[in-house]
Amino acid sequence: MPTHLENEGVLVRRAQAGDHEAFAMLVRQYERHIYRLALNITKDPTDAEDVLQEAFLKAYSNLQSFQGDSRFYTWLVRIAVNEALMKLRKQRAAPVMVALDEPITDGEGQEIRRDLADWGDNPEQRFGKVELGEILSAAIESLELPYRMVVMLRDIEELSTEETAKALELSVPAVKSRLLRARLMLRNKLSRHFNKAKHA
Repeated sequence: MPTHLENEGVLVRRAQAGDHEAFAMLVRQYERHIYRLALNITKDPTDAEDVLQEAFLKAYSNLQSFQGDSRFYTWLVRIAVNEALMKLRKQRAAPVMVALDEPITDGEGQEIRRDLADWGDNPEQRFGKVELGEILSAAIESLELPYRMVVMLRDIEELSTEETAKALELSVPAVKSRLLRARLMLRNKLSRHFNKAKHA
């Protein structure tokens, strides 16, 4: 969650009045968080860079429409989410290369197991190298996009349920329901991961 500037409201008003430096300060404050969010949605650093630039350009162009009824960051997140989703929609028509560690599913949504020779480290060596944070990040990344976005905004960016609902254009009950399902899926994924490692 980004640290919000104490004078954020003042900076926004100055930027709305044409102060470029005030807007640059807002960009510096939030660019890392918006990039991380875009990367989590697109899963591609180049696309995340594009989303970051487009989101700030769009925010700058539409600065006068920001009424201040939410935090500036929440408004920015909503723009970035829309830009990232638009980029994904445009790419759906293009052929997609799938990484070997990406889950694949059959027509009924069941995950298909890939049987590949494991030439990597044994479990003790793996756990010596892999941090818990990386395991959790991988579990979050494996969630379907709607669930991944809700977890990112609520649990990583620490937006409130209401802010998350506004950013994703969902109702508060829909956010709560989606978050509950996402957390249950994460718990199951992590349980399977650690049980598998324990018995390896």
